[in-house]
Amino acid sequence: MLSGILRTMSSLALSELLGAPVFDPEGHARGRVREVAVCPQADPARVCGLIVKTREGDRLLGPEQLLEIDAKAVRTSILAADWPAFRGAEGMLLLGRDLLDQQIIDVHGRKVVRVNDLDFHHEQTNHHAVLKVGEVDVGARGAVRRLLKGIVPAGALHALTQKLPPRVIPWEFVDLIETDPARRVKLKIEQKRLAKLHPADIADIVEDLAPAEREAVFETLDEEVAAEALAEVDPKLQVSIVESLDSDRAADIVEEMQPDAAADLLADLPKERSDEILEEMEPEASEEISELLEFKENTAAGRMTTDYLALAPTATVNDAIEALRKFEGGIETVSTLFLVDTDNKLVGAVPLASLVLASADTRLSTLAPGQPISCLAGAREKEVAELFDKYNLLMLPVVDGEGRLTGVITADDIISLLRSKL
Repeated sequence: MLSGILRTMSSLALSELLGAPVFDPEGHARGRVREVAVCPQADPARVCGLIVKTREGDRLLGPEQLLEIDAKAVRTSILAADWPAFRGAEGMLLLGRDLLDQQIIDVHGRKVVRVNDLDFHHEQTNHHAVLKVGEVDVGARGAVRRLLKGIVPAGALHALTQKLPPRVIPWEFVDLIETDPARRVKLKIEQKRLAKLHPADIADIVEDLAPAEREAVFETLDEEVAAEALAEVDPKLQVSIVESLDSDRAADIVEEMQPDAAADLLADLPKERSDEILEEMEPEASEEISELLEFKENTAAGRMTTDYLALAPTATVNDAIEALRKFEGGIETVSTLFLVDTDNKLVGAVPLASLVLASADTRLSTLAPGQPISCLAGAREKEVAELFDKYNLLMLPVVDGEGRLTGVITADDIISLLRSKL
């Protein structure tokens, strides 16, 4: 087979590589592997260099200078005198320092795990040895390999660890956690894989992290994803997370939350901190949440959101569809469309499903099944929950003393309420 053709070789563990002797072309051992570096900006999996400890100081050997790599030795293509000096780890992820015994996020298993070892895919191409991170070992095999290294002969240790069932996570299912903001930017560490999970799964993962790691995750998540995840987190933890963020970042996330959830969160913050966040928010969102903050939390008004769709009784199904297309609120608030008169008094409610069965020119008033169930803004939480249970509601409109629609309570709000009572 031609030497220039890619050839996959056996796997190699990080713990086996660390400390391995490094030989020059003449067969003399000139140093030992101190660290293995990955440059995430260039390739998040490919090893960009080995940091070698020598008598003259640390040296950095790139893939183009490596002929062979295995657990027993590393062989180079250039003399030790020509090995480039190591100038620092700027922009590098040092796998031994930054990953071993550290927590990572397993996005496939939706949990936080601790790294015991790493396994490389070892390839040979164009006379050079290339390593790529293949899996993260989070089981007993990696732990035993590291614990007994140097105590048990290498051959016996290899035979022992091969008998242990592997517990590994493919590198593509791993999200790293970097608590240093400057280093996160330089390494381009983001939580892209984590962001694809359900907000409830993200919340579970976040709750298992240390405070600094939680902050790091919320700093890198997209604002909309961060808002959805934050809404699923335990209220006490919500406060801790928001207090750890800069006011402008916190404001960006809170703006994306449902108004009622945002108001509940800000109500639990110290007033000074709450005011700082409100000042950083867009005026319209800030005003909307400020109004909700005036209501007592254990009332219907304190549980409601002001994100809902209300149209005139004379509006048509086509009008409703256009309004739905432009609606920017949460999907849970559009299961029902409400009808209001010119004074904003609630006069009807149309289930979303009814729009599907009606022609485009049908008036919404003809689809409203009688007088809608509603509650007053001052109704207690118990009364609200009883109405949801009695009428199997998905949404409950909240009105003032004059019957004007002021907000809606959704089923997920009631679920959260009942969970908090457990």
